[in-house]
Amino acid sequence: MSSFLIFLAAIAAIIFFLIGIYNSLINLRNRVKNAFAQIDVQLTRRYDLIPNLVEAVKGYMKHERETLEAVIKARNSAASSLDTAKLDPSNAAAMQQLGQSEGALGAALGRLFALSESYPDLKANQNMLQLQEELTSTENKVAFSRQAFNDAVLNYNNKAESFPNSIIAGMFNFALASFFEIESPEKRAVPEVKFT
Repeated sequence: MSSFLIFLAAIAAIIFFLIGIYNSLINLRNRVKNAFAQIDVQLTRRYDLIPNLVEAVKGYMKHERETLEAVIKARNSAASSLDTAKLDPSNAAAMQQLGQSEGALGAALGRLFALSESYPDLKANQNMLQLQEELTSTENKVAFSRQAFNDAVLNYNNKAESFPNSIIAGMFNFALASFFEIESPEKRAVPEVKFT
């Protein structure tokens, strides 16, 4: 009878161990979702600031209609990608699309700010300066939120891929999460070095 009790105790210990693994995977997956929610807040704020920026610039940059339209188009594309990524932050394709959309938006905003340098009255406009400051602040918050998200993804993926957790993760369809990387062609380009 005592060997039967030892057997039951061993089975109970294994069950509690497996439940612990499952619960820790749930906890880490929820941290990934929470971290993405922080990114969502900051990106939504950024998207809300962009139409105000375009309106502030319109009066000064009448001949730069293509640039303004490119900014709005990139903003709408990024907002759409964000909506898709919100549904499942662990979806690799959705995260990649969001990163690409964010890269395109950053490039469009960069062109807008570069063009604004050609308009001295615009550069001195208080509304424009305030919007630029708010966008810069939001960009910094996005970067911090993205780092927190990527840290949460790393912790979750490490837990889900390590043994014996990988068995439980496979049994209960815990898909690996994808990092949020913003594609920036400028960062990937090889710098040109010239000696004169």
